[in-house]
Amino acid sequence: MMHLKTSASGEPMTLARLWQRLDRIRSPLILAGGVVLFWEAVIRLFKVPTFVLPAPTVIVTALVAHRRELAIATQATALEVLFGFLMSALVGVAVALIIVRFERFGRALYPLVVLFQNVPKVALAPIFILWFGYGLAPKILLIVVIAFFPIAIDMLAGLQSVEPSFVSLMRSVGASQSKIMLKVRIPHSLPHLFAGLKVAVTFSVIGAIVGEFAGATKGLGYLIEFASTQLDTPQIFAALLVVSVLGLAFYYVVEYVERWLVPWAPKFDPVHTAG
Repeated sequence: MMHLKTSASGEPMTLARLWQRLDRIRSPLILAGGVVLFWEAVIRLFKVPTFVLPAPTVIVTALVAHRRELAIATQATALEVLFGFLMSALVGVAVALIIVRFERFGRALYPLVVLFQNVPKVALAPIFILWFGYGLAPKILLIVVIAFFPIAIDMLAGLQSVEPSFVSLMRSVGASQSKIMLKVRIPHSLPHLFAGLKVAVTFSVIGAIVGEFAGATKGLGYLIEFASTQLDTPQIFAALLVVSVLGLAFYYVVEYVERWLVPWAPKFDPVHTAG
């Protein structure tokens, strides 16, 4: 069989392997297309009113009609998600490192972190708006308090999952706690960290929308809330579709960075799983 090109690992990529890669995209598209066709058929068959549940064709029409407003709102929400996610990553990593590096302080800090996670974040949104106004700051802060926890917990699990015998070996050759942390624990925790980051980036999108619901003058959450006051259900669904695509894009960016920085980490492969 003729080889088409060479993969990043140096292995020749055959037509069969290329088809497997395309199959990862083909299967979700077929499933999504089936759901959309069924949705459209049900709406037309039962004559469901548009203000209750619009048909996919109506949502696409609203998407085109409001494309300018959606583009502006998407830009605002994307900036909130980006800055909030990056801050969440910094806070989550810092919390995990502090808990592991300073054991006594970590034992006191960990229950407080878990306790804080149980506070309803929706209740914090209006407080942050009251403190910081309607700008970018309250949205970023809300994203941080929602999204830092999975990052901290997953990285903490990675830092603490190093084999004790390996740590003892490093200590026996004179390695300090800081060197063990830098050379052993942190590299070992990276796959766990990226698992937390992929969860956190979806939470970041939710946090941005919740923050915009609480008080905003722009963004997809503001657009959804405004459309709901006008009973413009197609525009609501169009904005929801954009939010979903935005979250999916952020998720796959994190996954791409993971494949680049942590190539040894196990990856979910739906083709091999199915086979």
